[in-house]
Amino acid sequence: LSNIHNDNLNPFIGAAIQDNDIYILTNYCPRGSLQDVLKSENNELDIVFKLSFAYDIIKGMIHIHSSDIKYHGNLKSSNCLVDGRWTVKLTDFGMPSLRRAVKIPSQKFAFILDAFWTAPELLRLSGDRIAGTQMGDVYSFGIVWSEIMTRKLPYIDFSLDAKSIVEMVKLGYVNPPLRPDINDIDCPDEIKTIICTCWDEIPQMRPTFSVIKKKLKSSSYGKDTDILDNVVALLEKYANHLEDLVEERTNELIEEKKKTDDLLYRMLPKQVAEQLKKGETVTAELYQEVTIYFSDIVGFTKLSAKSTPMQVVNLLNDLYSLFDSIIVGYDVYKVETIGDAYMVASGLPVKNGKLHAKEIADMAVLILDSVSRFSIRHMPNESLRLRIGIHSGPVVAGVVGLTMPRYCLFGDTVNTASRMESHGEASRIHISEATKKFIDASSDYRIEERGEIVIKGKGKLRTYWLTSNSHKCKVRTRFVPREDSILVEESVTTEV
Repeated sequence: LSNIHNDNLNPFIGAAIQDNDIYILTNYCPRGSLQDVLKSENNELDIVFKLSFAYDIIKGMIHIHSSDIKYHGNLKSSNCLVDGRWTVKLTDFGMPSLRRAVKIPSQKFAFILDAFWTAPELLRLSGDRIAGTQMGDVYSFGIVWSEIMTRKLPYIDFSLDAKSIVEMVKLGYVNPPLRPDINDIDCPDEIKTIICTCWDEIPQMRPTFSVIKKKLKSSSYGKDTDILDNVVALLEKYANHLEDLVEERTNELIEEKKKTDDLLYRMLPKQVAEQLKKGETVTAELYQEVTIYFSDIVGFTKLSAKSTPMQVVNLLNDLYSLFDSIIVGYDVYKVETIGDAYMVASGLPVKNGKLHAKEIADMAVLILDSVSRFSIRHMPNESLRLRIGIHSGPVVAGVVGLTMPRYCLFGDTVNTASRMESHGEASRIHISEATKKFIDASSDYRIEERGEIVIKGKGKLRTYWLTSNSHKCKVRTRFVPREDSILVEESVTTEV
């Protein structure tokens, strides 16, 4: 087998047997089997191109019949492979002993389906004696040729089941014998005649492959130049189709990349995400002036005890969706949410000079105002109260971890901001003296001194309450949670 070489035969490289399974190694043909090519609607095949497939098979079979192998014995469309140049290469030849070693029960559908390509005189033999003959190969070629012309599996349009079809072909009592229907296909009569002679019921009446080649060459479609021209034309069509397909897939890839990047940018700062995408190490950075916001829900533990886990999840999703819709209007960065705690910072990862405190203050006032009108889906008569704490100072920011990396803030400023929230009061904004100094220049807010209080881990600190002066706020969106978790938008203008 390894010494048989022909342009229309797929070379045998080697074989191995392991655990009663037989593995055969041959060259890879990228377009798959002829059966696959005929089945694909993307392949436009005209009459000359179809006959070029048949011509390739004929040339391959002539070489097999003139070799020491003598016959193929298992010729069918799935054993005709198509390489990258649209050339048909025959495979699975010269291995009758290996095929007999793989015993498929005669009642199995795969065995019955394979019989569609088997000559009737061979079907009449017992299973162990079925090997092949040269005239049996001619019969099989006639079936394959009908597939090429119809682009359908043999007998696919018959109302009979596969087993009944094989039995009728085997017995041969139908006059004329049962064969695939090629009467209505768009094919010259001279080609139909050659196909019919190939599957003649009497083996001696079937032509040899050399005769078939001569008949095809003498037909009006048998010129090699025409076949070559059609191959080139089809390749051009295929190349154009491939270019369109590549462009379409590229656009889809770009769109999916945008979606992936958008999701990534929601989880990490954009410049940090870009560094990670490039495989670079993200170095921690010190920010001298940052304002940090913390908030949590007053009485959240009691509220959770009255709710199911799913109701708690829906509540937090509705609330955080409201917060997320607000913060997009400010120069702030959402750091994280832990349970009912919501953490936001301004002044990082992009520095904004002295504006960080005012950005957080504006955002906090609007969040507090919006929560006062927030409706709990499963407890519409209950009101949510928020406790907010704000502090300003230096922080170090960096990415922590390799699996699900997080952009985290470190430093005493973070701890103090958290203490501002935990030592605050319901529905009030508790700020430190450091934050007050940054927003003192603004006339938009009224700041009330709370006095000195003892802060855990900090001792006595002077703190303040922040409220907004009465002034018209810009038109903003109010979100009312619905049963289906969709937030309904209502434009409102309010005075704070």
